[in-house]
Amino acid sequence: MSKVIVLDHPLIQHKIGILRRKETGSKEFRELASEISMLMCYEATRSLPLKEVEVETPVAKTTVKQISGRTLGIVPILRAGLGMVDGMLNLVPTAKVGHVGLYRDPETLEPVEYYCKLPYDAPKREMFVLDPMLATGGSAAAAIKFIKEKGVTKIYFMCLVAAPEGVARLQSEHPDVDIFIAALDEKLNDHGYIVPGLGDMGDRLYGTK
Repeated sequence: MSKVIVLDHPLIQHKIGILRRKETGSKEFRELASEISMLMCYEATRSLPLKEVEVETPVAKTTVKQISGRTLGIVPILRAGLGMVDGMLNLVPTAKVGHVGLYRDPETLEPVEYYCKLPYDAPKREMFVLDPMLATGGSAAAAIKFIKEKGVTKIYFMCLVAAPEGVARLQSEHPDVDIFIAALDEKLNDHGYIVPGLGDMGDRLYGTK
């Protein structure tokens, strides 16, 4: 079973609290989402392997450590996942960015892929899939399935706010994908919204409601 890591760093929790407030405007909301994502990236990459290499400083030769193994990739789920990309890139600017777009079929209610563009070397990268809200888990599970079909084998999922129902579904369908969460909320309501949540992430990011 995959690991579920709730990142309870005080700065993350403080910023999540401001993000939840209904009076927080789009500009501040976008800035907070990016800042939280950067802090989460710092924690989520803690286990990346290191190797020693020799460099020469202005004074002498020495041995330093640098990230070893696979390079990183970032895949936001459109559109709300875009709000987390810049924060991640602030810490890992060499990461390649792909995109996955989904819509829900009105008859089957199942997620359908309408766009999937990944880096050409995606199978060689460790991919962080970004979606701020993990509600039912349907979109996240489908996006990860599509990414796996492109040959990617090492995947992490990162979200700002999650419901227990979404975590359970993602673990059930993708037990090999570790899940990083800034806040694990109480439940889903009858309309599929996370409670207490923070509303519609995409609308609040881009001021469309």
